[in-house]
Formats: sequence, C-alpha cells, structure tokens
Amino acid sequence: MTVSRRRRAPATPASGSRRQPTHGASRRRLAAYAAAWTATLLLAGCALAPALRDGDADVAARPPATLEDRCERAYAALDRAVAAAGVGDAEAARVAGFPYLRVDRLLASLDPSPDDAPVFAAWVQQLATRDDDARRAEIANLPADATARLRHEFAADGFETLTPATLLAGCSTRLRERDLATPSGRRRLLAAAVVPDDYDDALRALGAYPLTALPFAAGVRRYEAATHAAFALPLADLPLQGVLRHYQPRAAPTLSAAEVRAVLARARDNPLRLPLPDAAESDALLATFAPLLVIDERDNDDRVGRPRYDEGDEVAIDTAAPVLFTRIAHTRFGDELLLQLVYTAWFPARRATSPFDLLAGRLDALVWRVTLAGDGTPLLHDSIHACGCYHLLFPSPRLTPRPLPPTIDEGALAPQWLGPPVPGARIALRIESGTHYLRRVVVLPPSEHWPAPAAIAYGLAPDDALRTLPRAAGGTRSLYAPDGLVRGSERGERFVFWPMGIASAGAMRQWGRHATAFVGRRHFDEPRLIERYFEPAAGSQPR
Repeated sequence: MTVSRRRRAPATPASGSRRQPTHGASRRRLAAYAAAWTATLLLAGCALAPALRDGDADVAARPPATLEDRCERAYAALDRAVAAAGVGDAEAARVAGFPYLRVDRLLASLDPSPDDAPVFAAWVQQLATRDDDARRAEIANLPADATARLRHEFAADGFETLTPATLLAGCSTRLRERDLATPSGRRRLLAAAVVPDDYDDALRALGAYPLTALPFAAGVRRYEAATHAAFALPLADLPLQGVLRHYQPRAAPTLSAAEVRAVLARARDNPLRLPLPDAAESDALLATFAPLLVIDERDNDDRVGRPRYDEGDEVAIDTAAPVLFTRIAHTRFGDELLLQLVYTAWFPARRATSPFDLLAGRLDALVWRVTLAGDGTPLLHDSIHACGCYHLLFPSPRLTPRPLPPTIDEGALAPQWLGPPVPGARIALRIESGTHYLRRVVVLPPSEHWPAPAAIAYGLAPDDALRTLPRAAGGTRSLYAPDGLVRGSERGERFVFWPMGIASAGAMRQWGRHATAFVGRRHFDEPRLIERYFEPAAGSQPR
C-alpha cells in the first residue's frame, strides 16, 4: 500500500497526541457512533424546526434548511464565538472549506489517493480527530456567557437539546458523508489540506533578508562552534554554578525491547500504517523512554514544574510537584512512518546574565524527542527549547550524514553521536543553569545508576492538558494564545531577530508552531526532517 502519491515540500503544525485504538475497532465504534448521532440530529431537525413568523412571505417561500445547512451554521457560530473570545487553538491548521477538519504537517504530507477508500477514510478520520481535539479545548475555554449565547443560537436552529460538543460530533460525520462522497470532493480536500509555514515572508522582505541573513548566519556559526566546544569537554569538567539536582521518572510499568516491538507492530495495524498505540500502550512507551534530568540548580528558575494561571491570570510555573508533559508524534523516514515520544520540561524563567540580556525572560522549556525505528530502538534523539531555538540532534549509528551542498542556511547541529542502543538503558540529560542549554547526553545501562540518592521523582502528564488550564477565577484557559505563542514569555531578541521572519522570536510556543532555523526554513515537526540531513548507514535500515 502506498500512502503518498507525491511528496509535498514541507509547507510546514504536528502529529497530535490523541491516542487512537486500532483501525478495526475504531471503524466499528465510529460507524455505531455516526449512526446514533445522525438519527439524533435528524429527529432534532424534524421536531425542532424554527417556527415561521406570520406574514413573512420571503421566509415561507424558501425551502426548509437541510440538516447539512444547519450544521454549517453551527460551525460558523462556534467559530465566531471562539474568535470573539480569543480562545482559538493553533496546534493544527484549519482546512479551508471543511470546518470539521484540521491538518498537521505529517498528515498533509501523506497525500493519500482519493480512490483508495480504506486509506483515504483513515486519513480523514485523523483530520477529524485533530479538529475534535482543538474544538474540545476551544469550547471548554469559552466564557460562560459566550457558551450561553452559542446554545441559544443552536436552539434557534432546532438544536436546543444538544451541547456544542455533541452537536458538532454528529455534524462532522454528516458533513463528511456529504462533502467526500465524490472523487471531486475528495480531491478538493487533498488540495485544501495544507499547513502554512511559520515564516513571515513579508517580514523577511521588509528586513532585507538576503542581506541581513549574512550576519545572522555568522552568529549561528559562532553558536554552533560554542556548542561543539561545550560537548567536547569531559562530563566532569562542565561548569557548575549551583548544585546538581537529579530528577527521575516516578515508578511506572515499563516495557522490554521485545514488548516495545510488539506494541509498535500492533499499533501499525491500520490502513495508513501509522503507529497509533492505545492509551495504555502510549503510557508504557512514554514511561520506558522517559529521560533522567541532571540540572545545575542555582535558584528556583532552574527547577522543573507545571504551568498554571495565578491569581492575576498570569502564567507561572509551580515547582512543588515536578512533571514532564508528553505527547505521541510521528515522522517519516523512507517508506516508513515512525513513532516519536516527546517530553517537555517547563522552568519558571531564563535568568538574565546582564541588564542587556535579550535572551532572558519569564518561562522557559526544554523539549526532548525520541524517534523509534520500526524495531522499537531509538533511531534519533533531538531537542529544542519551546521557542523553537537551539535544535540539537543526537543520531544513532544507524544514520550517516547526508552529503549536502554548502549554504548559509542552518544545518543539522549534531554535537554528540550516541552509541548502539543498549536494552534497558536510560538517557540522562545534563542541563545548564540559567540558560537550560542541554550540555550532554549520557546513556546509562541497567547495570549503572546515576549517583543520586536524593533524586526527585517527576510525573508524566499529557501535553493536551496545557490547552485547558484552570483559572483562579473559574473556568479554563489555554497556555497558548490563538497565534500559538505563550503569553508573557516574550524576549527582547524579537526586536533584533524580526528580519528572519519568525514572529516574536524567543517566545515559547505551541506544538506544531516551532520554526527551528533563523537562517533558512525548518520546522521541528517537519515530516521528512530526519532524511533531510541523514540517510541509513551502510548495512542499516530503520525497521
């Protein structure tokens, strides 16, 4: 089965974290669900049609609105309410003309044949899941008065017995049946399912990018040289500003290498061959590959915590109960779709080194990603900060650098190559004080233990939880603004780096919105990112 008919250039937001059952069970549940809600909506349409006003000849002369028309009005009403309240979610891109679908870069790259019914249906279901995830957060974050007005609008169209979430679940199925019944409708969806990249060409033009990119590229080369120098130091010689604080994942069931392989084999049992482990399997995988953190702690800004809204409705980091936020993602390598495990550690701030430190500011986060080959062993580890900055790659011996022509664009910064996978090993991340730069990756086999008798246990929580954080005054609010940026995490560097075309450079941002190169174009969730810089080593395959 060939999923992709053509390779799109990464327009480059990412594979979402929603965990899906295997395809067969999912389709059976979807069919039953669709039938039940279609019947509910049809009954609502018959019984609750709005009454016509006496003497309204124009209205009376119009044919009654179809259920599909009313569903479209419901989506439009919700979109207006979300926009007015400023609670839009930016993780996945909306699909023009299909208000019940959203797309990320991985799904946009698959480009299934409209004539392959099982594959196309499975792909559409993933797009519907992205929209469902986003709308669930948007609806939850609506103020109470906006929700009441929305319910009133729905009732005026005959949907008075249904909540917004319930109504849209049924409407999504109904509109898909209508819009995708023909080859032309399916081709229209394929053309519309694109993700804009996170570079502003107007800013680059205004900032004379072809010229200003040159000094920026020189700065990038200096940063790369400094990073290589830091990784060349012996581990014991890394600078220490405070005390080394050790974090380890809270005890949870983990998987053997054979069990990881079995989980991945089951997870690919769907027409897309996209690894979709169920909730329990995802939790076990995330626990198995969760890293140890070894942080140079000088003050509270170096402690790992949980984002929350304080009494003033500002984002703060609660360090009393450390947690890493996790998600399941995907990438492509050759003909395979690979599973990725993503972990994010949040810090209260990046400490300023001087009054003129443009990189310092409130809130900071380090993102660690593990890409598993088809056999369940790590193919690549990589890391960024949640601003999209400082992208470091740590390849396995199964990869070799791809020969590339010289260019000023940022390439793959791989300051450390890891050895062959060791069954049962744990990765330890040595993190610098203040900047939270990753300074070393240490592979600890089961026979070795990091000398940390007072290690702090951290928990794992789904990254989706950050889309609906409780507010002190009641209700919920996303950590992320409608543009995907984290409020209050702005950096002074944005006033200098804007000619590179990245909005609010240095600010923390939502998954799917991470542009990772100032010079050139690159996104953290780019579906062909690995093979952009690497190819299989001789005698090695990713499976």
